[in-house]
Amino acid sequence: MKLSRITTLVIFLTTLALLLAACPAPAAVPAADTDAGAADSGAAGEFKVGLVTDVGRVNDRSFNQSAWEGVTASAEGLGLAEDDIKYIETQDAKDYADNIQQFVDAGYNVIVTVGFALGDATNVAAKENPDVFFIGVDQFQGETLPNVAGLIFNEDHSGYLAGVLAGSLSKTGTIAAVLGTDLVPPVVAFNEGYVAGAKSVNADINVISTYHPGEISQAFVDPEWGAATAKQALDQGADVIFGAGGITGNGALQEIATADGAGETVFCIGVDTDQWNTVPAAHPCLVSSAMKLITPGVVELVNMANDGAFPGGNYFGKADLAPFHDFDDMIPQELKDLLEETKAGLIDGSIDTGYGN
Repeated sequence: MKLSRITTLVIFLTTLALLLAACPAPAAVPAADTDAGAADSGAAGEFKVGLVTDVGRVNDRSFNQSAWEGVTASAEGLGLAEDDIKYIETQDAKDYADNIQQFVDAGYNVIVTVGFALGDATNVAAKENPDVFFIGVDQFQGETLPNVAGLIFNEDHSGYLAGVLAGSLSKTGTIAAVLGTDLVPPVVAFNEGYVAGAKSVNADINVISTYHPGEISQAFVDPEWGAATAKQALDQGADVIFGAGGITGNGALQEIATADGAGETVFCIGVDTDQWNTVPAAHPCLVSSAMKLITPGVVELVNMANDGAFPGGNYFGKADLAPFHDFDDMIPQELKDLLEETKAGLIDGSIDTGYGN
């Protein structure tokens, strides 16, 4: 019997469907281990977020760690699998572009680059890859690109609050700051705000501000220098010291925590995040921290990328002073009220830190 063309086509398609059903599905490509050093590609259509640190470790208990915690928190909120997020720790500044490219090649949707120094490499990659969203932490955008958001902060505001606190607590009339490099504008903003805030409560206060003398690649990963510089400031009579420089600043905090009078006559102030939660060794002296809220800022921007509402250009995160924790009872109510009034004045613009003027 001669079959019609339609009948023949039906038989062919049915046979083809049965053959395809019998074939095993291709194995999924394993996603990257978040502790490894290179990005792996995943299945098309997944939403994946990668992070490139500045020189230093992702668990620096400060800057890089705050950004990574933003990535992990956003992944949890979006229901992403652990394999959908990954970080690469930069070992050398010359590797910035290559580290970013690893995530581009692996098909990541959002790439977070942490630190002022990655700004140029981030913008180059963004121009070459307009379908990838880039979040540049501490990267001011002079040119607005639709797929780049510079997550920036008023570090001078939180520095100013830290200065008001330090100037009010000081009994010797000398305070200090142990800082990363002055080649990074946010570090300068922290310090200038700190000095201005201290002088707002004591015009005659002596502020010893010391920047790390080395290259950017060393300035934030030198706890020994931070400790030695903090000790020198203590020897010069400083009784409140601000540690603002990643692992370098952490070295300062831990040195002060072991000093005579720590928590009674000598105090320290952390930076970036609430370092009470990240540097427990500093508890004996850590009265507060000058925060820029990196973690929630990263979460907001990752969510916007996922929702198709990504804001190109500069995106301001919030700045604040961390709680006093175990030192709350020793902070006079008058000082707490002053800090609240100061915060309100910084927000509404009635208080000018002087930074950038």
